[in-house]
Amino acid sequence: MTEVAFHFNAPDKQAYACRLLRKAFLKGARLVVLADPADAAPLDTALWTFSPGDFIPHARDGDAPQVHAHSPIRILSELPAGLDGTSESVLVNLRGTVPVGFQRFARVIEVVTLAEEDRLQARERWRHYRLEGIEPQRHDLDLSPRD
Repeated sequence: MTEVAFHFNAPDKQAYACRLLRKAFLKGARLVVLADPADAAPLDTALWTFSPGDFIPHARDGDAPQVHAHSPIRILSELPAGLDGTSESVLVNLRGTVPVGFQRFARVIEVVTLAEEDRLQARERWRHYRLEGIEPQRHDLDLSPRD
């Protein structure tokens, strides 16, 4: 069964995704990132520029098949029908909806910001996963001290 983890309270979804992807890449993971088409280009740029000296190899929709085959990270707007989750076992969802076909992956990571709309959408996704029989894990990224 797919494991789902929500990473809540990310101050900046793109910056957090870059750090998460760098960490996964350095551990040798292969991932698929689902992003809205409008967010894919800025994420692509951020992966090139967010940390001096770091390069995180990745491919986007429209890149040549051989680029996708050799890229440990693929940024897509939709999951292709033929993608079975065997080469990439982790799906990072940056979209506001549950990805169709998420069950093909061993693990799904949902990144949620502080924005109210993003939080409302995350609650809907949480409910959806629970209806699928999955108990999502919660990772609170808010490190501010509590009174």
